[in-house]
Order: sequence, then C-alpha cells, then structure tokens
Amino acid sequence: MITSKYDWQLASPSADEAFLALAKKAGLEASVATLLYERGIQTKEDLEDFLEPKLEKLHDPYLLHDMDKAVGRIRRAIEDYEQILIYGDYDADGMTSASIMKETLEQMGAEVQVYLPNRFTDGYGPNESVYKYFIEQQGISLIVTVDNGVAGNQAIAMAQAMGVDVIVTDHHSMPEVLPDAYAIIHPEHPDADYPFHYLAGCGVAFKLACALLEEVPVDLLDLVAIGTIADMVSLTDENRILVKYGLGVLQHTQRMGLQELLEIAGIRPEDVNEETVGFQIAPRLNALGRLDDPNPAIELLTGFDDEEAHEIALMIHQKNEERKEIVQAIYDEAKTMVDPSLSAQVLAKEGWNPGVLGIVAGRLLEELHQPVVVLSIEDGRAKGSARSPESVNIFEALDPYRSLFVAFGGHAGAAGMTLEVDQLPALSQALTDYIAEQEIDLSSKSSLAIDEELHLTELTLETLKSFDRLSPFGMDNKKPVFLVRNFKVEGARSMGAGNTHLKLKISQEDATFEVVAFGLGSLEAEFAQAQDLELAVQLSVNQWNGQTTLQLMLVDARVDGVQLFNIRSKNASLPAGVPVLDFTQELPDLTGASAVVVGNIPEDIEQLRQIFQEHDFQAVYFKNEIAKAYYLTGYGSRDQYAKLYKTIYQYPEFDVRYKLKDLAAYLKIQQILLVKMIQIFQELGFVTIENGIMKVNKAAKKREITESTIYQKLKQTVKEQELMALGTVREIYDYLTGQAT
Repeated sequence: MITSKYDWQLASPSADEAFLALAKKAGLEASVATLLYERGIQTKEDLEDFLEPKLEKLHDPYLLHDMDKAVGRIRRAIEDYEQILIYGDYDADGMTSASIMKETLEQMGAEVQVYLPNRFTDGYGPNESVYKYFIEQQGISLIVTVDNGVAGNQAIAMAQAMGVDVIVTDHHSMPEVLPDAYAIIHPEHPDADYPFHYLAGCGVAFKLACALLEEVPVDLLDLVAIGTIADMVSLTDENRILVKYGLGVLQHTQRMGLQELLEIAGIRPEDVNEETVGFQIAPRLNALGRLDDPNPAIELLTGFDDEEAHEIALMIHQKNEERKEIVQAIYDEAKTMVDPSLSAQVLAKEGWNPGVLGIVAGRLLEELHQPVVVLSIEDGRAKGSARSPESVNIFEALDPYRSLFVAFGGHAGAAGMTLEVDQLPALSQALTDYIAEQEIDLSSKSSLAIDEELHLTELTLETLKSFDRLSPFGMDNKKPVFLVRNFKVEGARSMGAGNTHLKLKISQEDATFEVVAFGLGSLEAEFAQAQDLELAVQLSVNQWNGQTTLQLMLVDARVDGVQLFNIRSKNASLPAGVPVLDFTQELPDLTGASAVVVGNIPEDIEQLRQIFQEHDFQAVYFKNEIAKAYYLTGYGSRDQYAKLYKTIYQYPEFDVRYKLKDLAAYLKIQQILLVKMIQIFQELGFVTIENGIMKVNKAAKKREITESTIYQKLKQTVKEQELMALGTVREIYDYLTGQAT
C-alpha cells in the first residue's frame, strides 16, 4: 500500500512582475524566480546577495561579545610562550572547529595542544578531570573551547581558580547562568547584538580566526563548510557565504586527509557539494566520535603525512561501516521491544552502544510516528537519546520531571538523558500521560512544503541548472520539492542490494523520466499499478557511462482514492503485514484494517460482498484464487445435459461414489461441472440418489434445465468467477462494494 509520510502543503506561488524581470536578467527561469520570491528574496539587493554571496559581506568579528578580550589574551599568550589547550567536541563540528583554531594559532606561532573529549569517558563539554590533567601535567595556562563551553560552569570555574584563563567559543543554547570565563564568544550573547545568530561551532571559531589573523583565511573555509553542513544550522546569511565558498575550496582541497577521505568514499572532487558532505563526509567523521576516540580526526584534517592520512581515513571509513552494522543490530533488537499499545516507546537494554542510540531512535521515529527513547543500561543506569515527532515537544513533556533524571537536556524534537533503571517505568508513564493530557493526535503527519507543480514536458537539464543556483541547500533554504501528477507509470523495478530500492519510469505526453525511490523496493507492484498516483520529488543529475541525464528523487508519494492491486499471477507474492481473506478457514479481525488481501473467492460471493460493504478499505490486493473454477467449465450446454441423460438412462443403477471419474472422462466433462449437472437432474426429479446409488426416474415430467435453482446459481457463479478471474480490479471492486451490478 502506498501511504504518504507527510501532510503535503502546496504553495500558491506568486511573484512581483518587476522581480521576475530582475531575475530574468540574472539568468533565472520564471519558476526559479517565483520560488525565490516565495522564500523572501524580493529585492534587487537580496537577489544579488543570494546569487553571488561575497566574503566582503561577512560581518565584523568584533561585533561578537568579548572578541577584543579574547584576541588580546591569545596574542599575549603567544608572546609569552604560554601553552594553549584547544578543547573541542567529538562530532564533525567540534573536529573542524578545533582544526580551524589549531591551524590559526600555529600560523601565529603559538604552542598548541588539542583535545577532543571521548563521549564514553569524558562526556560532552568541559570536563574537570581533563582540564586538571592538562593544567597540572602539561603546563596549560590558557584554554580555548570550540563548539562547547557555554554550559561548562564547574570545570571553567575550577580552571579560572587555578589561574588558567578560559576563552569560550560556542553556539549552543545559552543557559540562564553563564560560566565565569575570561571571555565568552557566542553569536547569541545577550550583551552584544551580533547580526546573525545561527553560526555553527566552526563558524564561531572561524570568526575568532578572522580577528586573530586580521583577514579572512580562505584556506580554512573547507573545514567551515564541513562543520556547518554537518551541524544542520541555518544556511542563510553568513552561513550561506561560508558554505558556498567553502565547498569551492573543498573541491580543490590541499588537505591530504580530506583527499584520502574523498577517494575512499568514491567522491570525485568536482562532485563535492552539500549533499556529499552531509551524507558521506560528515557521517564518517561523526562515526569516529560515536564509537571511539575522536582525536585522530585532528591529524586527518590538519596533518601533512600522506601515509598517516591514508591510514586514518581508512580507519574512519571502517568505523563508519562498523557504525552502520551496530545501528542495524540495535534497531532490529529495539524493534522487537516496541509495544504497539503504547503512545510512546521507552526501549532500554544492556550492551547497546550509547554513541548511536540517537540514530536508532530517529529511525524508529520515522517508522512509528511517536516519541521514541532508546537507552543503554550499564551499572544500574540507563543513558541514551530521544526523538519525537512535531506533534510532541519532548523537552516540554519531560522538563517537569527532572527529578527522574541524573542528567537531562534537549529541545522540542530531541533529548539526551541519564536516569536510574528503576525510573524507566516512570519515564514511560510521564510521556504517555503528557500525550493523553494534551490530547495529541499521533496520527497527524509532519508537513511537507511543496514549492511548485512540475510539468515533465517543461523539464530540462537547464531547469536543473537554474534551480542549482539556489544551492547550497539546507536548513532554511531547503532543496525545492515539486509535485508531479497526471502522468503514466511506464514501468517499475526494484534495485540495489536485496532489491531494497525502486526505480520508476514515468511519462507525460512525450516526456519520459526516471524516478528513484530509496527504501521502497517492496512496493514495486503497487507503484506499477497505482492509479491517480501523485509524487513529491526533487531534481537530481544521473551520470552513467559518460552521459548526463536528469532524474527525479522521490520524497513522498500518495494516491487519491482507494488503491487496487492485481496480484492474481502465480508468481505474485502477498504483501507483508496485510490481513488475508481465506474463506477455507477462520477470517481475520478486520477492525481498523486499512488494507486487505482477497486470498480466495468463496462459492457464495455474497460473503465477500458483505465484508466490502461493511469496511472502507484504503487498499485492496486481489489474489482471487478459485478452488472450483466453474468459469472455466461453464454451466453446461444443452448437448452436454442431453448426453449425460442419455448415458445414465442406459443404466438402471449408477454408483456415483466410484464411477463418477470414469463418467466424467467418458463424457469429456470436467468432474466439478458433472457433479453440478447431476445435482440439477436430482433437483428436477430426473434422477434419485440414495446411498451413493443414482437411478433414473423414467416417469419424470419433462422440464427445462433453466427451471433449476442450482442451475441458475451456477450460471451466476460462472459470471461472478469470470469477473473475479478476468475482470479489471476496478470492475471487481465496484461489484463487491455495490457500485456496479
């Protein structure tokens, strides 16, 4: 069954004629210009800034709070040969942030050490024991945090008390009480009015680098692009400039580690874009921090030894493959623990790797459309992550229950937590109570903004190139989604390992395109047969055998009205998880069923019609197996009835128990039809049958075969079976639901 994942919201595009004229001069097609206008780009200046972002438009780094203090303190530390510690984070943003700061300070002649905390032993953010080690054992006298620190009050207070200044550069949500650091550089600091609040951690580190070097260090922008894309911050304003230029630098990067990482991932430098970074490079970097010590990433991103770079890149790639296997294993286990009677799932088990539980929770959320908490149990405590649909604010739901947790934090859609194992039932109850009290409808879908309707006849590679000028795409500048309808499905085939994915061929008038649908290989038959199918798609380029073609990538699909599928062929398999009507055994409970399989056809078809007139199915699969195929034998011709009567008239007695097969062979009449014909003779009084012995009633009155109710019923059965076996699925459905006679 084809079911949409989202609630589609189709925009009503409109644009000012003057703006359309401006956009046309800039080389944009009208559809692209209209989309830009809808997204708030409506003036000449806005259009120029968006299409041609310039480094000169970056904001003055000294507008950030404490930037002057931080620059002065770092320069003094360099002049005095102080030991500086850069303390980062274990994700891609933290890795790139630390690498940016390391290269900047080393360029200035600083004595620098870098440390990325281990998520399993150090946790997130400033760690007192780590700080103490570097201060006492490594002679550190200045700590610069990157991508963390704004909530590290205790560790920072300890360092300051030991005479070590801490400069915080961060972008995470600011707590009510800020740490007593030497300087805090944060785009949302309340004591400064920085023009753009959505820098990633690497973006804040880069702003400090700009101030320290008194220029825009373009060679660091490849790192900024990776960290910014990985952290999924708003790709507008400064971030658009940084990522746009950064991707260009990344395509020609001189960093040996990134060159190796791209090669191992099978990415050509010229193909690097926000998608290859977001789906290939960033996950590999993140995998290292999820499973192991993240610190080798610094050498990968900043080192000069090509052999070492290759080894680290290979190790990171292997960690990513290991991460995929671990995620799949935990997902498979967690799925078996789901309780469908609950409105929220709290799933906990010993031995699960806590570094990947957010990914697992996200996958389960996509499938279940309800809050999911996945936790790893160790030493009596459960630690992990939660993910939640738009309809449930997980932070708001759990914030009043902080007494349940050892640690808790998050936002509307995600949270992290640690709690005692004996508090797990209370956690589950708190979530279910919140959903009930707020009367939240978990069946409601997240919205999908669809920008425009796409007509295949107007679609060319030039259209794609025009839309590509809106890239890089990301948060607050989503890749355009288009509606495609009124087309014909020319073919559908599953593809990929295990036939997991699907490729459609669709046409509209004389235009034909391929549609790739990831993860929908099991719905090959459904997509091939669906009527009134509508697709939400994105545009993509397919390069194969030296040819470049435009293809469509499926975002979502829906069908207007009931879905009817023909699976009557012998090789067609039954859809998984759909109740099957088998009239040879007890029928399934169809309460709440949205789809059904008609497995076989009962001889009395009214049984089937009654089911269809009592239930409103959204999808029906017609297997329609027929045990006694009267539609193949017919209901008997006049000659067949005459020949039967003439034959049995010659015998005073005929044992139908043992001679029926021989009689059928002699008369060349199918045995199932012969039985019916004899029953008709019996009904009309032509024969009597007692204890299996049939005798001809030679005194019987002459009557027409058509007078028999059995004959009339058989004739109707033949007609109905012909429809069930040979009719279209629409004809069958209309008959069963009473819409046709």
